[in-house]
Amino acid sequence: MRRVFGITGWKNSGKTTLTEKLVAELVRRGWTVSTVKHAHHDFDIDKPDTDSFRHRQAGAMEVAIVSARRWALMHELRNEEEPKLDEILTRLAPSDIVLVEGYKREAHKKIEARRLEAKDRTPLAASDPNIVAVAADFPVEGESLPVFDLDDTKSIADFVERATGLVAQTK
Repeated sequence: MRRVFGITGWKNSGKTTLTEKLVAELVRRGWTVSTVKHAHHDFDIDKPDTDSFRHRQAGAMEVAIVSARRWALMHELRNEEEPKLDEILTRLAPSDIVLVEGYKREAHKKIEARRLEAKDRTPLAASDPNIVAVAADFPVEGESLPVFDLDDTKSIADFVERATGLVAQTK
């Protein structure tokens, strides 16, 4: 069974920064970490005039680009539906934990990031029983869930370890 923990929130709520800090902290603790980032817009990780871009433009469904340092697999959906998170998770190599940024509507444990500068400050936790904690850059009053300072990465990582059943590794 794969350990999955999400970071959710509105645009500009601090999701990416929190995800980045959690990855670094969990790796520092000795865990192998993978991430999945959900994008709500048309995105491309490839550039025009590269060979792999030209392969996709020609109609290839999947293009793998491989070097001695990394590899990537791009899958064109063409007329397919966007895959569910579970489908993406099955494609990942084994790791101790997968951190998922976004995917507000999927049913995995999540922490909600909140910032004063967010596009929307309507709390998501009230309507999502999968949100198990909140991390904010301002005082949060009246919340029944655990609340962390958005910059308190160590305490949030401790919480993620407990929530997912990761047991502290001995060094």
